[in-house]
Amino acid sequence: MPSISILGATGSIGGSTLDVLARHPGRFRLHALTGHRRIATLAEQCVTYRPERAVVPDASAAMQLRNLVGTLEIDIAHGPAALEEVASDADVVMAAIVGAAGLPAALAAARAGRRILLANKEALVMAGQLMIDLVLRHKATLLPIDSEHNAVFQSLPRGRDTSVKGDGIARLILTASGGPFRNMSLERMASVTPDEACAHPNWVMGRKISVDSATLMNKGLEVIEAHWLFGVAPERIEVVIHPQSVIHSMVGYIDGSVLAQLGNPDMRTPIAHALAYPERIDAGVAPLDFAQLSGLHFESPDMVRFPCLALAKSALFAAGSAPAILNAANEVAVEAFLAGRIGFLSISKVVEASLERVAAESLESLDHLLEIDARARVEARNLVEQHTI
Repeated sequence: MPSISILGATGSIGGSTLDVLARHPGRFRLHALTGHRRIATLAEQCVTYRPERAVVPDASAAMQLRNLVGTLEIDIAHGPAALEEVASDADVVMAAIVGAAGLPAALAAARAGRRILLANKEALVMAGQLMIDLVLRHKATLLPIDSEHNAVFQSLPRGRDTSVKGDGIARLILTASGGPFRNMSLERMASVTPDEACAHPNWVMGRKISVDSATLMNKGLEVIEAHWLFGVAPERIEVVIHPQSVIHSMVGYIDGSVLAQLGNPDMRTPIAHALAYPERIDAGVAPLDFAQLSGLHFESPDMVRFPCLALAKSALFAAGSAPAILNAANEVAVEAFLAGRIGFLSISKVVEASLERVAAESLESLDHLLEIDARARVEARNLVEQHTI
């Protein structure tokens, strides 16, 4: 019975993972759950699912969790070292911590040669080459959880790893819903609220990723992630708007064939696929009713109205530290927007200005990467504070 650690258990991916596991008692042993701010939610999960360990940010949170779970037999630890430990000593690691904070634990899982279910796209956006090198060196397994990348993986020739070199593959086509503002004017977008930006039409997600979906930055980050996951050149990765979110992504072949993965928009599908791969297990997701589909619509993304997608593609072509700078500035800008400190359209402006002010460099090490990440965040915060954006 393989053991599993869920990093970021209190988020939407963590909750969906626990739901899938509960449908298959006896198939996995729940080793650890980790949480950051939502300690009460983590406590409820510990009482319900009975992991062996739980990890929280600091001693205060650990004491709060212990008080909430009472006499429950569970090892409670805190701090970055404990987080990396539970990412290293489980057979399967669901890497679902949002943002750059999830990078060290994902790298630790790779060093330990674990099966990594990667929902934290920033690990590859920031440190793609480093992550892939560790996976190969330590014979880890990297399976994508993002619905788009999981769809690509399912549409590849059966039995392949996550490299698309050869086999007649011409292009990867990532689909995007277009978010809640797909048909909204720029004038109206200038005044949208955080709640409006987080009201995704198809998916239930956390606030940060919901804003990224609304700006299409999420799709830009996925383009970068796809480059590293599948070893395909940036110019062979396309994005198409598909508002129904029924086709989750496609692989185009040189003979003109296109293979697509379809399903209802529910993250339990890719989670169940990765948990059991190469087998299939029930995810609790309703089957598609094709007779009820009114149609499938596609359109090209509007780069003028959604400049974050263009910025992400430019950062991928620039290579080196550019994607890490992009990611850091975006995290700062989204946080400022959610706090009401900048407007929605200012998110892309903060990112663009940060890319101009922080020079891209060749990455030498993880420490070098983190130093550049910190520098980009300082620059982005200065732009927000100066109200020049």
